[in-house]
Amino acid sequence: MGSYILKRLRLALLLVLSLGPVACGRSDDPASSPGSTVVMAVPDVREVLPDVGPDLDFLVFLPLATWDERGELEGRLARSWEHSADHKEYTFHLRTDVRWQDGVPTTAHDVKFTLDLLGHPDVAEYTGIEATVVDDSTVTIREPTYGPGYMDDIVYYPRHLLEGLDPKRFWEWEFWLQPVGNGPYRFARYVPPTLMEFEANPDYYRGKPRIERVILKFVGEAGLTELLSGQVDVAEVEPGQIPRIANDPRFRIYRRVLGHHASAIYWKADHPLFRDPRVRRALTHALDRREMLSGMNFPPETPIIDAVLTGRQFRRREWPEPLPCDTARARMLLEAAGWRDRDGDGILDKDGRPFRFTASVGSVLGREKLAVHVQSQLRRAGIQMDIQLLDSSVMWDKLAAGDFEAWLYSHSPQNLDDDFGRGNPLGYANVQAFELTERLAQTADPDEKDRIYREVSEIFRADPPMVRLVPVSITWSVHRRIRGLSNPLKYSPAAYMEELWVEE
Repeated sequence: MGSYILKRLRLALLLVLSLGPVACGRSDDPASSPGSTVVMAVPDVREVLPDVGPDLDFLVFLPLATWDERGELEGRLARSWEHSADHKEYTFHLRTDVRWQDGVPTTAHDVKFTLDLLGHPDVAEYTGIEATVVDDSTVTIREPTYGPGYMDDIVYYPRHLLEGLDPKRFWEWEFWLQPVGNGPYRFARYVPPTLMEFEANPDYYRGKPRIERVILKFVGEAGLTELLSGQVDVAEVEPGQIPRIANDPRFRIYRRVLGHHASAIYWKADHPLFRDPRVRRALTHALDRREMLSGMNFPPETPIIDAVLTGRQFRRREWPEPLPCDTARARMLLEAAGWRDRDGDGILDKDGRPFRFTASVGSVLGREKLAVHVQSQLRRAGIQMDIQLLDSSVMWDKLAAGDFEAWLYSHSPQNLDDDFGRGNPLGYANVQAFELTERLAQTADPDEKDRIYREVSEIFRADPPMVRLVPVSITWSVHRRIRGLSNPLKYSPAAYMEELWVEE
């Protein structure tokens, strides 16, 4: 999510939209036509740029594969694939009945072109991926570190239309405002600064989608207002907005919970307050994460996850029971480590020092509220946490310098080596964890990665460097006439639009 926010900030400088008259009123607004049309609220046109808006590129372009509602990969542009013994190299056999919307066949050359383009120094979206064309319908891809995330995360672009363009101006290409794709929808028109319209692709290899038109209506920050007033059918909403729509019978809520990614509070493990693992375990027991989830408007069934997970483990629900909220257990561990309230002021102390520290918190929407939850719950256990709100750039500088006591930010399992490996800025010094994170960086085998993550999770249970608080999530409110979505996996209107239908 951090990279998503940085992209938005960067892209804010790249496009200047012409301002023109905007049609008002539901009756003559093309985004309000009845029938099988879905209108999505989108902040602005920058959201349609590659890998920026949530899944919008899946409307027009195909990935190699996508996830079905059982959590299994199913082919899209790829009809089948096999891999090397170490999982670092995959060979994909592409469909031969997929065409770009100008009639040109989609081939392995397009896949290689896209991966080379995204790895170009002037674009640098995905690096370290090497693609080799075997023939028009076969491509071999080597990614030695993270494995085949490019299968479902990357969509592929037409080489014949883009290969002559300057990568330095990648984010400014006119192509993104009138794209030619190979997916379920094809570009119809762009009306700056109001909307972009797509129509069902009659030549789509899976058949023409049942929803005939998709309109992205550019509404700035007014997505919820547009939704409640009936101007749009779909809007991404913030957790704090959910109570305003939760009991509205017109809408259903679908939430993309990235359970392997979470907001977490990291402890400076070499700081005198946090050096003892018993103290760090006590802090986990002192936090009521179910209460946090409720306070942040997560649904009651949202799992509490202590473990570090791969995406595959999350989709398969393969995680151990979390350490429970247990204030008595927390106080027992703290007392065993020498922390008692000797002066009766409600704050634990040891050797004349109160248990008081400052948590550095990134200025990201919702994170301050989460920090207040942590502050309140630790206070019940006799611990005073002060909150320091910081701009993200300042926060990263403080992290790199080790200038913090606790750090509330996002946790990504892909960053285990950076966060908890040798020389990490958290001062975490578990040799077993070091060895495992080094092994993790050397393998692309998903089964081996799962085994390593399970071992790391057991180490973190006894010697925790952090507490995972609430999962990272994206939430959509969708008009109930739109059918076919489901929680927890088939959640994204844009990614699954080709499988949806409208019931008036």
